[in-house]
Amino acid sequence: MRTSTTDTARLVEGLRDQTAGFARAVADGDPDGRVPTCPQWPLRTLVGHVGQELRWAAELVCTGEQLPVPDPWQAGPGTPDGWDRWLREGAEELIRAIGETGADTGIRTFLGPRPAAFLLRRMLSDTCVHHYDAALATGTAFAIADDLAADVIGENLELLSAPAFAAARPALAELRGRGERIGFRPDTAPGSAPGWVITRTPEAPRWERGPVEADVVVTGAVADLMLVVARRVPPDDDRVTVTGDRALLDHWLAHTAL
Repeated sequence: MRTSTTDTARLVEGLRDQTAGFARAVADGDPDGRVPTCPQWPLRTLVGHVGQELRWAAELVCTGEQLPVPDPWQAGPGTPDGWDRWLREGAEELIRAIGETGADTGIRTFLGPRPAAFLLRRMLSDTCVHHYDAALATGTAFAIADDLAADVIGENLELLSAPAFAAARPALAELRGRGERIGFRPDTAPGSAPGWVITRTPEAPRWERGPVEADVVVTGAVADLMLVVARRVPPDDDRVTVTGDRALLDHWLAHTAL
């Protein structure tokens, strides 16, 4: 698996920023209100999941051992007036664990041995997406820097193309193909930001950064492309434009739930 070009300091900064944004988004929300993009969860369960998984990742980093994935319904975020502190403490617990263990120290993960920073990046990606979930549920603003949104896209594609991840999720075999290409193109000035191109090979999906030439192309702001990749914004949303083989894109999105 390729490594992120985002350094550890930026991942730490991003986790703090997105955790704080998530906390602001849920601050005045109804704990029993439903989350449209996680329809089985009330808001309190979304909060519990985010705080719980940060602590789970911190424990994994500290012990170096793979641990069972926690059940979000069993999380205990406490009362809403304490959510902000509880969420931020979870982020700091993971950041402290990474600092004490060392970002490059090998640990066991669900993909096999990986540097500890792998989990920092995984938790940042999940927190970014759930920040959007919370903002949508509570009608608050969502914001993410382009570099963080781009890293979430890359992290998502790395998981989907990792053999160990595919082995654990046989349904991902549906993502194989015969060379079909799916592109995500930032709508920035030409040449200023590379896009992402996924190639569906008979063995597994492959991806790369660079100029986007594909059978179907999604164009939009980097943050909006992230939300399409994360299956939070549908391709027919006004924030993005789709050209080419829409059925190919729809099939990909239908089989890429993480």
